[in-house]
Amino acid sequence: MSTLKIGEVAKRSEVGIETIRYYERQGLLAEPDRRPSGYRQYDESVVSRLQFIRNAKDLGFTLAEIKELLGLWFDVNTKCIHVRQRAEQKITNIEEKIRSLQKMKRSLKKIISQCENRDAVDDCPLWLGLDGLRKNNNAGG
Repeated sequence: MSTLKIGEVAKRSEVGIETIRYYERQGLLAEPDRRPSGYRQYDESVVSRLQFIRNAKDLGFTLAEIKELLGLWFDVNTKCIHVRQRAEQKITNIEEKIRSLQKMKRSLKKIISQCENRDAVDDCPLWLGLDGLRKNNNAGG
């Protein structure tokens, strides 16, 4: 079996070298064997794993969720339903984020509409709203 240096793995997987090292520290990748020179040596399977991680990130999974998915991948008792449940939970999370973003958008549009025909920055609804948020956040802390 041929081994790859970290630069080769990075190039093939389209993941940066520092990212690979970070994933090792986070337990997403096993600590690789080392050559006598101290250089990391990887087998081909690491490229597939990194592509899996990258694809899962593109779908919105966090590194903690990806670590859980990888655990399922190597668990002989894992069934498709286990993976589907994680994907369904991710959809629920995404829908919650969309609702939150839509609420922020509505709030900003309301403030923008209140800004029309105002010249002075002193009575700008955006400044007043943000200043109020700052005061409210500082009052609690």
